[in-house]
Amino acid sequence: MTKPLGRVLMFVENRFPGDVRVKNEADMLTAAGYSVTVVGLREEHDTAVHKVVDKIQVYLVPRVTLFTKTRKDNPSGFERVWLRGIALLGYAWEYVYFTGACFLMSLYIALRHGFDVIHAHNPPDTLFLVAAVYKPFGVKFVFDHHDLCPELYQSRYRAAKGVLAGILGLLEKASLTLADVTIATNESYRKIQIQRGKVKPENVFVVRNGPNLRRVALRAPSERLRTMNKSILCYVGALNPQDGVDYLLRSLGDLVYKLNRKDFYCVVMGNGDSLEDLRALARELNLDSYVELTGYISEEDLMRNLSAADICVDPDPSSPLNDVSTWIKIMEYMALGKPIVTYDLKETRWSAQDAALYITPNDELAFAEGIATLMDRPDLREKMGEFGRRRIETTLKWDIVGQNLVHAYAALLGHHSPSPSS
Repeated sequence: MTKPLGRVLMFVENRFPGDVRVKNEADMLTAAGYSVTVVGLREEHDTAVHKVVDKIQVYLVPRVTLFTKTRKDNPSGFERVWLRGIALLGYAWEYVYFTGACFLMSLYIALRHGFDVIHAHNPPDTLFLVAAVYKPFGVKFVFDHHDLCPELYQSRYRAAKGVLAGILGLLEKASLTLADVTIATNESYRKIQIQRGKVKPENVFVVRNGPNLRRVALRAPSERLRTMNKSILCYVGALNPQDGVDYLLRSLGDLVYKLNRKDFYCVVMGNGDSLEDLRALARELNLDSYVELTGYISEEDLMRNLSAADICVDPDPSSPLNDVSTWIKIMEYMALGKPIVTYDLKETRWSAQDAALYITPNDELAFAEGIATLMDRPDLREKMGEFGRRRIETTLKWDIVGQNLVHAYAALLGHHSPSPSS
């Protein structure tokens, strides 16, 4: 058996292989000659502790949720303090639990498989504590910066900078400081790592959220959706307070009751802390005939629904986090040749360019008007979809952008020292 270039232990507080970015990275490293082991969260109703997925050793721990951490709109002063306190306790417990579980798993994996690199996907930003135990033994640490946790907290709870954001900033700084190599999802994150985290530029590698075209591909469109003879709108992604699906629902309410458009049907695919709240909001807005929130569905059904879509939507509102983040859903919409309606955010515009119709951030009526515009312009939809597909195939597909991950590992383990690219 050929000796691997290195043995990598990944931590991700998410389902595996359900987390698309982590699965893409694990596959890329495996194909490049590394041995990869992943510690992640178990799928609901799954009892397996260990499995092998595409040559990747996977160890799973159960998800433990202490409190529901959704945000209530317009809370009173006492409610605001109470909700944030409950959220703090919930996150603290989950982060302590998952970090402890990763440490215990790492002891077993060290004996069973061994590892040369610990690769932590955040959040949480506490996983550096596990890496710190192994650093004296020569184990390298890679910090994969999915989310800016201080900004995530501010965006999720509409909070000002304060003590909690400061604590999260310190954890982020500790992760960046301990890391031998850091991974940024775009140039905005790279700049933050260098300026806020004081990371040396040569140690930061940009690995964008490019779609894997072997997974993201058109299927036979959903017959149920196509036979509705309506404009089909689709959203796919997380359903958490910061993701803006409540903005989308209010925009769809405007589309029906202010613009008098009833010739559409919107499928919202995904799961998250806000799912039941969003279903309640859809009922409150009298959208039951126009919107379906599916919750978790299989990848095959998800792709069939997206294949049936006329328009895809990204309602991420302007916020400290969203303004500088890159969304995999944007890339997947483009890979499928779908036109997009989205708020005009810096990194979204960089990614989508002419594949999207850009709306003034957080303007819900304007978002509805943008949808109506594309509903009435099949020629424009086709042009936007073609541009997006070409941009993915020539610049942003995973086979291209994922190469920077291989460069990062080559530099980390001394195979050679390439310069990171955008």
